[in-house]
Amino acid sequence: MYSHNRRTFFQKGCSTVFVHITPANVHDVNAMDLLIYETGAWYIFDRANLDYARLYRIGLCSAYFVIRAKSNIKFERMYSAKVDRATGVICDQIGKLTGKETSKVYPDKLRRVKYYDEGTCRTFVFLTNNMEATALEIAMLYKQRWQVELFFKWIKQHLKIKSFRGTSENAVRIQIYSAITTYCMVVMMAEKMKLKRSTYEILQVLGISLLDKTPVNQIFNDVDYNNDKERNCKQLKISLF
Repeated sequence: MYSHNRRTFFQKGCSTVFVHITPANVHDVNAMDLLIYETGAWYIFDRANLDYARLYRIGLCSAYFVIRAKSNIKFERMYSAKVDRATGVICDQIGKLTGKETSKVYPDKLRRVKYYDEGTCRTFVFLTNNMEATALEIAMLYKQRWQVELFFKWIKQHLKIKSFRGTSENAVRIQIYSAITTYCMVVMMAEKMKLKRSTYEILQVLGISLLDKTPVNQIFNDVDYNNDKERNCKQLKISLF
């Protein structure tokens, strides 16, 4: 799960299962109250969602979280596990929060993993309630959060959401939901038909075949993906008078 200004997005595998749109003055962390946590599921949060009371509720649902720690965290180490620094993992510790308020709302043990990313030359500190996964797996789970940013980048580039056709709240919501719904339907269709093409390519083909009576599966079998804009298809003609 990932929160960002004005929208909250929850991704399961490669499918969108939860979207929540709010005014800009509503903090991202409030969206955590709307999620129904699944047993055994992982929830990946950015540092803006660090709320120990809300994180504790995830553990009560037998689910797991990974979140970046803040620099002012008050954490007392109880014991440490051996790490292989060649993997980028600096330390893997289990302990408890010692802050006056945080220790009350999160009384259980927490795991702290420190990781150095060579690609960005940055050091990250993660918190999780999972004690079984390896420290490197914890770091890689958080890295997958970037896929959500790529998702919104793709939406903006390919689903015509750079500008809005209406300025009312309802108009904006309709356009955003329509774009996300379109994306999800295309991904589901590609999975069901086992199309070995990118989502962008599929949208291009569908875009030029809106009035084509050819069955969808045949369209993708016959189309030349390297020259789909020049495809000679039998479409209905529109005459203007």
